[in-house]
Amino acid sequence: MDRLIGIDFGSARTGLAVSDPLGIFASPLETLPSAKIIEYLQKFVAGGQTITMFVVGYPLNLNGAPAQTAKEVDAFLDKLSKAFPSVPIALEDERFTSVLAHRAMIDGGMKASRRRDKTEVDKISAAIILQSYLDKKK
Repeated sequence: MDRLIGIDFGSARTGLAVSDPLGIFASPLETLPSAKIIEYLQKFVAGGQTITMFVVGYPLNLNGAPAQTAKEVDAFLDKLSKAFPSVPIALEDERFTSVLAHRAMIDGGMKASRRRDKTEVDKISAAIILQSYLDKKK
């Protein structure tokens, strides 16, 4: 099945989200150590899934200029494009995704102990990034 993958890249952990086959909804998928993302995605494809696009959160300052952490994301984008040369990559503004993720967890009734788990925040942030992209494509 065709899927879009949302990525909230971080230096230590990376959150992943996946679209439904029709590309309408984004769902949190996984949070992994950043060093293992490419390997995970290769296994995802080997398991029969087809990735039609990566949507990667790109860190911007409030003025729209790339944030200091953009260099790390750029290095990751280089690795990702080499590992999946035929899969296009779209960049999506990731400003405020962590705040939105926390708000979604509160609104969804998630317990405070689970909201403190940064792995939950990362994969929900990836879903917000992907959903933002999907909404713009409608």
